[in-house]
Amino acid sequence: MDYKIMAKEILQEVGGAENISNMTYCATRLRLKLKDQTIVDDEKVKNIEGVVNVVNKAGQYQLLIGTEVPKLYDEFEDLVKGDSDAKVENDSSEQSNGIINSIFSAISAIFAPLLPALAGSGVLRGLVILCVQLGLLSEESGTYAILNVASMTVFYFLPVLLAFTSARRFGASPYISAIIGASLIHPEFIDLMGDIGNGATTEFFNIPVVLMNYNSTVVPIILSIWAFSYLYKFLDNHVTENLKLVVIPLVSIAIMVPLTVIVIGPIGVYSGEFIANVVNWLIERSSILTGVLVGGGWSVLVSLGIHWAVNPIMINNISTYGFDYIVPFTFACNFAVIGTAFGVYFKAKDKKIRGFSLTGVVTIALSAIIEPTLFGMLVKNKKLFLAQIIGGAVGGAYLGLMNVVTTAFVFGSVTTFPAFVSDQTSNFVHAMIGLAISLVVSAILGFIFTSKEEKLA
Repeated sequence: MDYKIMAKEILQEVGGAENISNMTYCATRLRLKLKDQTIVDDEKVKNIEGVVNVVNKAGQYQLLIGTEVPKLYDEFEDLVKGDSDAKVENDSSEQSNGIINSIFSAISAIFAPLLPALAGSGVLRGLVILCVQLGLLSEESGTYAILNVASMTVFYFLPVLLAFTSARRFGASPYISAIIGASLIHPEFIDLMGDIGNGATTEFFNIPVVLMNYNSTVVPIILSIWAFSYLYKFLDNHVTENLKLVVIPLVSIAIMVPLTVIVIGPIGVYSGEFIANVVNWLIERSSILTGVLVGGGWSVLVSLGIHWAVNPIMINNISTYGFDYIVPFTFACNFAVIGTAFGVYFKAKDKKIRGFSLTGVVTIALSAIIEPTLFGMLVKNKKLFLAQIIGGAVGGAYLGLMNVVTTAFVFGSVTTFPAFVSDQTSNFVHAMIGLAISLVVSAILGFIFTSKEEKLA
């Protein structure tokens, strides 16, 4: 695939750089904010080689590309920013799309670049735990220490990584932002808490400071860099060019680090914990109902492109508590899609749809990417979509009943099964049973709902 040619064709069909107010990407989609969507012909965009589908949701024009979307984005970004008249970052038109849409857009832009690191580290963590349980690795060994550090570093330094990606989204300096994030986990700052931990106090020019442990946190640094973006733009517009090199980083660090630890940080920690506690409280109150809703409804969120709003909650649970209840429900959805595809494969006679179904099975099993199958087959057939939803709901109910958790934030596939390995051996067993239920139920329903003459729409 020549991504440079593909990027040129997409840019032409969406109205050129002057029609783009903001752009980003996630695991499988190129996400654009267009100033005028009425001039875009969806069918022409879909006909571009490499574009699987087009979704216009959450205030974004989303092009489903697949796992190679970062390569396309690099070429696309070069083309757009090569136009000196194009301003694609933080365009004022974004405000007209509403607060909710802006939040969805920001979340996807901030977390998308980190997903490979989070998923890879999570799987490695599961494999390390598995090796310890099988007696292949001793927790006292240097090998264990090194591998454990390798698997947990991305979570410990999450404030630094999120600072960098948040800065790119909000239009601040990524490097100054990374310094702000790093300051929150500096050993000397952590030492101020002593043996008390969260809630210990100190002072800054006689202003009382409530100290928090910010390693592995998500919300505080995002709020901090969002606030910093306004300060950075103000300084960039008012400081003379010959002084910017020194004055901007000096003033930024001197203001933002104290402001973060005094005000923004504690607010972020408590708000993040509040959201996570509310979600976990709901799960504890009715884990079965939660499993039904998330397991069955996750594909709907994915089809709308708004599932990113839930991902930070899962990441926060993993980084804070070391486990999460929601990730297993997303596995149930993915395996229900696999099951439905299997049902179509064994029932339909048309070679094209059978090949498409089998390709979807392999793709999801290895990479957890459900969008091609979702948009290419299920969304177009309401009965098959229903089969997948029912299978995901039933499997999710079992996972909720058994309180299955993952010890890492990963996407649901066969390759990420190690995320179910925990101190409780039964957790992995119940996870496999729940996913098998999702797959079998949806496969049976998919088989029933598929006609032998079924074809791709």
